[in-house]
Amino acid sequence: MSTIDETRRSQLMHTVRGYFEACNSASRERFAQVLTPSCTHYFPPGAHGPYHGRDAIADLWIGFVRDLGSRWTIDRMVCDGRELVVEWTHFKPEAGEHIRGSEWYEFDDAGMITHIWAHYASPRDPARAANELEGFDYAGRAYPLEPPALDAVTRAERERNLAREQPR
Repeated sequence: MSTIDETRRSQLMHTVRGYFEACNSASRERFAQVLTPSCTHYFPPGAHGPYHGRDAIADLWIGFVRDLGSRWTIDRMVCDGRELVVEWTHFKPEAGEHIRGSEWYEFDDAGMITHIWAHYASPRDPARAANELEGFDYAGRAYPLEPPALDAVTRAERERNLAREQPR
């Protein structure tokens, strides 16, 4: 068993938290700080992926924020200093729904995200308001049940960033 490089582990965890901050603030500048220009984001069948390139990924999530008021939480994070995985919740307040899943991340030598692949907790069913594992005690395990509140700084940044975006 090899030892974990705690400095690298901390760096990768910081990068992924920054990715979720980029999503929640709808910030192209923040995406540029954490994703390589050629980053690829893979999705399960039916989710219209993969998305190739930082700009395509930013366009995707900024569109969700603009159209559905999307907000994301990191519910669990595990990192071995080389790869990282999170469980997340993607809340879509304007649609009154949310989905849960996990993502694996790969990084370059500088700690930027090069690849993301998403797994959903259940097949995406647009007829269901909550796409999550059957019988899993989300509340009992202290998972978020509502979209996260955004602090004033993130709300203001989000509004500025969305005002700069062109409608789809």
